[in-house]
Amino acid sequence: MNLPKIGWIGTGIMGTAMCRRLMEAGYSCTVYSRTQVKAYSLLDCGACWAETPAEVARQSDIIFTMVGYPTDVEQVILAPENGVLAGCRTENSTEITENNSPRKIIVDMTTSRPSLAEKIASCAAKKGVSALDAPVSGGDIGAKNGTLSIMVGGYRETFDALCPIWEILGKTIHYQGGPGMGQHTKMMNQILIAGTMLGMCEALRYAQCVGLDVPHALKSVSTGAAGSWSLTNLAPRVLRDDFAPGFKITHFVKDLRIALDEAYARNLQIPGVELAERLYSELQDAGLADAGTQALVQWPKKGE
Repeated sequence: MNLPKIGWIGTGIMGTAMCRRLMEAGYSCTVYSRTQVKAYSLLDCGACWAETPAEVARQSDIIFTMVGYPTDVEQVILAPENGVLAGCRTENSTEITENNSPRKIIVDMTTSRPSLAEKIASCAAKKGVSALDAPVSGGDIGAKNGTLSIMVGGYRETFDALCPIWEILGKTIHYQGGPGMGQHTKMMNQILIAGTMLGMCEALRYAQCVGLDVPHALKSVSTGAAGSWSLTNLAPRVLRDDFAPGFKITHFVKDLRIALDEAYARNLQIPGVELAERLYSELQDAGLADAGTQALVQWPKKGE
């Protein structure tokens, strides 16, 4: 069976791990990153390099983007000369493949603005290209192990056509609705994480302050009602003073601000997210922008 050719744009912590999983499953990949050195590990494994996002599109059937910010997404996909859509042919653009999906598919896995996902889907449709917004949750561990939660918005037929790929990248894969709905689901996810991270870090600080044997105490609380992914996967990192990023603070601040903007546009108050955004922004300003989100435990209390 001929596998579709994959294009991958964005070779950060998670993007590299996800692209590698596809390559290990037999897919050929063409990659692009603004900093080529970040793609070296994939190039060493057999990926091909492209000089622009447009070139990635010309060489690929399915183009994945996993970049940092909404401005990056817009530039990478919609730039009129070198963007992904610029590299998607307009001739025969409505030709259908054997699995009834459009000839080219764009999948943005960046956590971005829902309105931008809608814009990309609309622009893509005009060229006979299908676009999905498919943000993920699960951090670097989920990316490496293929256990991500993938939240997908766009056309159902395109989502169904990519099932073999979803199963390589993730464990929990759900179609959420039309364009932008994957991003709205990710905002729900980030709102939940904001509260969980606040609770976890405060609990660890409390446990240390009162003199508990923290690893032993975690055995009691992590399997009960207080259990969570963050407690299981990030609390041990905190206890080892390991603040390397599975997900960077700077990207989480971006996500929280998107969630706040979406909420405010609907006259919805989410004070827990407001608090989390303030605390994480203070850490970012203090020089911890590239630390993992578990570094919230280092937030300085007033007067210290």
